[in-house]
Amino acid sequence: MKEKIELVHGDITRLEVDAIVNAANRSLLGGGGVDGAIHRAAGPELLEETKTLNGCQTGQAKITSGYKLPAKYVIHTVGPVWKGGKRKESELLASCYTSSLQLASRHGLQTIAFPNISTGVYGFPKKAAADIAISTVMDFLSDHTEIQKVYFVCFDQENHQLYEKKLQEHLGE
Repeated sequence: MKEKIELVHGDITRLEVDAIVNAANRSLLGGGGVDGAIHRAAGPELLEETKTLNGCQTGQAKITSGYKLPAKYVIHTVGPVWKGGKRKESELLASCYTSSLQLASRHGLQTIAFPNISTGVYGFPKKAAADIAISTVMDFLSDHTEIQKVYFVCFDQENHQLYEKKLQEHLGE
């Protein structure tokens, strides 16, 4: 499992992978944080394509071309807004990862990069989000050999350190 997961500290828009995952809002029409960065890097064609998708429900995912990005595709997923943990936020966050991986699998993609979904303005506690992300991805990979590599891309140092620690715990290092 260790060889299928890699932690990256940097900018997800620069990764040469089959798909990067966008932590999008329900409209899929761009926003702040990683969503805005992906839309800016991909160019205006991404916005034009997302306009045709009629948004996306929380916990679900939709796919578009990557346009000017090094990634061939963008998988847009809508993470939950943290409201204290009593509104199925953890299940919805896990569903973001599962839905994205299922979409990648259906499209024959082998490499995928995830940002830290819902941990920015959506306020999901970072430690809990890292646990959910890692355990959900590991569960999926144990049953799906078609995905060759999953990258967890942390833009900030705090998330990178959290993921490093959590990966060591989950991988038994």
